[in-house]
Parts: sequence; C-alpha cells; structure tokens
Amino acid sequence: MEAKKYIVITGASSGIGQACALRFAKEGYQLILTARRADRLESLRSKLEEMHGTEVRTLAFDVRSEAQTAEAFASLHASVSANIVGLVNNAGLAVGRSPIDEGLTEDWDRMVDTNVKGLLYVTKHVVPYMRANRRGHIFNIASIAGKEVYPDGNVYCATKHAVDALSQAMRTDLLPHRIKVTNIAPGAVNTEFSLVRFKGDRQLAEQVYDGFEPLHAEDIADAIWYAFSVPEHVNLNDLVIMPAAQASATRFIKNS
Repeated sequence: MEAKKYIVITGASSGIGQACALRFAKEGYQLILTARRADRLESLRSKLEEMHGTEVRTLAFDVRSEAQTAEAFASLHASVSANIVGLVNNAGLAVGRSPIDEGLTEDWDRMVDTNVKGLLYVTKHVVPYMRANRRGHIFNIASIAGKEVYPDGNVYCATKHAVDALSQAMRTDLLPHRIKVTNIAPGAVNTEFSLVRFKGDRQLAEQVYDGFEPLHAEDIADAIWYAFSVPEHVNLNDLVIMPAAQASATRFIKNS
C-alpha cells in the first residue's frame, strides 16, 4: 500500500491558503494545515473530511514564534512528517500604508516577523523531512510587490522582495536534495488581504477592487497545483499572476 502524502499549508484559515487546501484535498493529498485561528482550522478540517475524505492535521500556532513553530512540527507523528511532499508558505500580511517616515514600527515588526521570519521558521522545520526523502516542493507566496515597489508600500514591498530572494536562495541550497522551489507572485487577489492592511476598515478594503475583476484565491491555488503536478524533471521557478485588468503594481484598467 502506497504511503499517504502530506502537504503543509500555512495561513490556511482563509484566502489562498484555504483555497490550496481545498485543491490539494480534491487531488487526493492529505493535509497539515496551520494558522493562528484554531476555530477556523477545525471548521475547514471538518469540511475537507466530509467533502473528500481527506486526512487533515491542524496545527494552531503563530509562525512569528520559532518556539511555537518548532513545537508544532515536532508534535507530528513520524509516519506523517516522513511523508511531507509539499509546503505552501502562505502565511503573510500587509499592515498599514504610509510614507516611510510616517510608518508605525509595530506594523513594520508584524510584517517582517510574519512575512520573512515566519517563512524562514516554517521552512527550517519542514525541510529536514524533505531532505531525508530527497523529494519535496516548496511554494513561497510572494507578490507583485516583490518585483516592484509602489508609493506607501515600503516595508511590505521590502518583505516580499525578501521572499523573492529567499525563493532563489532556497532553490540553490536545496538543489542537491532534489527539492523544488517555486516563487508565486500574485497581483490583486480579493481575499482578506486589504481588510487586514486597513485594519478592519471594510469600506477602504472594498474600494481596492472597485471597477475591475481581481484574481480569486482559487486562481492562485490552481496555478500552484499546476506547478506541483508537472513532470518530475520540470520546475516552474517563478510565476507572476495578474488579473487581466492589471499591468503592474499600480496600473489598472477599470470600468467607467
């Protein structure tokens, strides 16, 4: 009997992470889902088990804490951790938007600690399982903000440029172990992203997507599944995915 294969997805309680969980479950993979919101994880677990009969392990912790991250992955049974074949580093956020001299340091810390250090902590504690089996595929969710900068996006753009660079570095470091790495750089995606950035101001968040159709979380999940499912000798290093109505971080065509 073939061993079960597990996909780790961080930030799985909503948006792209949740869409990836649904897509990989549909394709027959077992899941290890992480997020801070335990109630949402449990709700998603029940849904996936009912829809697809998927085995789902949930780990509720904050990726900003290396201690919590280490403890969470150490809690997995060896039969599970030994069969991790994919990691979607999705946990991330933007908080606030202002010129560099008006930024709030607590917002900067939250973005750096989640988008950069959190990604590093999770990767550090998952890669050894992949190395042991000389197989695996890591997806780092970056952004168009990791390819170019835009006004008032300073620190968020810096963190996503870091993700882009780390994707290249991981690909180099993990090449001898036959671990693939793909950088995913979406443009505007209609998730909770803007609601978090504007700290719960729903009106401001909704204005971001006025006048055009943004990407949906499922669009990114489909792209990730495609990159994961290509033949073993193929790796898609870097995917920039935009709505048809978007040409750059700040250039859109909107309905009049």
